[in-house]
Amino acid sequence: MEYLIPSLVLIVLLTLFFKFAIRRITILEYERGLMYVKGQFSKILAAGQYWYSPLFAVIQKLDIRPRFASITGQEVLSADGITLKVSLAANYEIADPLLATHKTQSFQDALYLELQLALREIMGAADIDAILKSRNELSGKLLEITAPKAMDIGLKLISVNLKDIMFPGKLKEVFAQVVSARQEGLAMLEKARGEMAALRSLANAAKMIESNPALLQLRLVQTLGQSSGNTLMLGMPASSPVTITQNTASGSKSLGASPEQS
Repeated sequence: MEYLIPSLVLIVLLTLFFKFAIRRITILEYERGLMYVKGQFSKILAAGQYWYSPLFAVIQKLDIRPRFASITGQEVLSADGITLKVSLAANYEIADPLLATHKTQSFQDALYLELQLALREIMGAADIDAILKSRNELSGKLLEITAPKAMDIGLKLISVNLKDIMFPGKLKEVFAQVVSARQEGLAMLEKARGEMAALRSLANAAKMIESNPALLQLRLVQTLGQSSGNTLMLGMPASSPVTITQNTASGSKSLGASPEQS
């Protein structure tokens, strides 16, 4: 009996120790753990299971999978003073968990601000025509400007893409009119090219007929031979008789023709 009470006390103490003084944590493959001992950073933990005492240590888990940051409807001024609404999307991941946690209070907000500033800088240095012509190049410039700044806060910027560029209503109408006029001009140009090609063909044919008049009669006979219901009258030389075959319902007749006697 004298050992029962101490044994119970020991069991209770051990139970409380394992419940409150020691814990197990599992860090998944796509996570990293930041371990702090007595408030001081100790080490970065890779994926696995760890035992630690919450009385002395704290482990903070951080998801390092790629993430997306989106800026929607950001109003910026172009170099020619036109207000645009621009939307972009950025893909990034945590490259250094320690920097991402210690360098800023929120690395998401920090990256968002850097993207905003870079967007204003690039759009403010280009006019409308340059923005429309070099949209892909602007995305590359955004990545070039923001990637080093993202690395300073422990982030790796994978890609930055401009999604939408919205113009004011009146400017949309102007651009629509410009595009319509351009298409009409292209249509007229193609029509003029077709007419020029037709005239060129006619001119070449006229030259050939002028040098060889018999080509005109041959072409006429060829054309009429491909159709029906036409009457053909030919002027033949007076020196040679002509035999014309006429098809009738009762059969074929041969009509002889001789040149007129002078």
